[in-house]
Amino acid sequence: MEKTRLGRTELMVTRTSFGALPIQRVSFEEAKKLLVKAYDNGINFFDTARAYTDSEEKIGYALADVRKNIIIATKTTANDRKTLLEHLETSLKNLKTDYVDILQLHNPYDLPDPDDPESTYAGLLEAKKKGMIRFIGITNHRIKTAMEAVASGLYDTMQFPLSSLSSDTDLELVEQCKKYDVGLIAMKAMSGGLITNAASTFAFLRQYENVVPIWGIQRESELDEFLAMEKQPPVLDETLWKVIYKDREELAGNFCRACGYCMPCPAGIDIPLQARISLLLRRAPYQQFLTDEFRKKMDRIPECIDCGNCRKHCPYSIDTPNLLKRELDSYNEFYSAHMQS
Repeated sequence: MEKTRLGRTELMVTRTSFGALPIQRVSFEEAKKLLVKAYDNGINFFDTARAYTDSEEKIGYALADVRKNIIIATKTTANDRKTLLEHLETSLKNLKTDYVDILQLHNPYDLPDPDDPESTYAGLLEAKKKGMIRFIGITNHRIKTAMEAVASGLYDTMQFPLSSLSSDTDLELVEQCKKYDVGLIAMKAMSGGLITNAASTFAFLRQYENVVPIWGIQRESELDEFLAMEKQPPVLDETLWKVIYKDREELAGNFCRACGYCMPCPAGIDIPLQARISLLLRRAPYQQFLTDEFRKKMDRIPECIDCGNCRKHCPYSIDTPNLLKRELDSYNEFYSAHMQS
């Protein structure tokens, strides 16, 4: 399997890597089957987070025996040195290892003060000094913050949403990371499931040698698809460009990327799913959304208390409550049309 250098870490990681957020939705045995198959087929880079419920535990359960052969990145949502070190201790226990290769600050709104002895950055330095981590990373959904982090020289890796839908502004991060020799990890390469032709975004990102996509994998069929593309990488030809242009046209505007930073919702609304239901109805098998159970979920939208939490935490500054109302109208129209036909 083809590998690439992850910036100044000098880590040689597989260009097809494993995003372990979705395995929190499957059993330990199902997760083990996926992780072991990925490893057996050459994938050596696995990305998880302390916030992904039992994802770290599943990686430890499945891959502890081959720890020396793999590269693990995890994340912390800590806001101070003490909490970061506590999170890291938990991560190490879950992963059944005494170090992680990359510890990433998990989407901070502001960059920590490197001179503050109680900051998260001070915690990262302490963890590195103790041998608990090898490299320092950061993730973000805000291009301005991401560019500043890379230029600061304080971070070895940057994780950022990149896909065939990425704007020219977001893609400037590719050159920024190359300039400062920062490893660039691409999350949300399928744009939360809205990109339905995996070959198009796979080929689009493959043109950038310093970009390492971590594909979120939950099913064996998904893993098989990425393994097949790795063996015979799709060419970014006129056919795939047509797919990309069509996706960009249909998904133009400020749509929900399903990052989940708006959650939990006190009204019980599944915002990452329900705030983009009109898109999913067009781009995914829609029958799953026409059940009585799902309709009851959509009926929670009018119960929104407008607490402002989702608006405040959205990295894309989406007016989520109003978007949800529009999505409910679209859903009701679609539901009525299809249930009457």
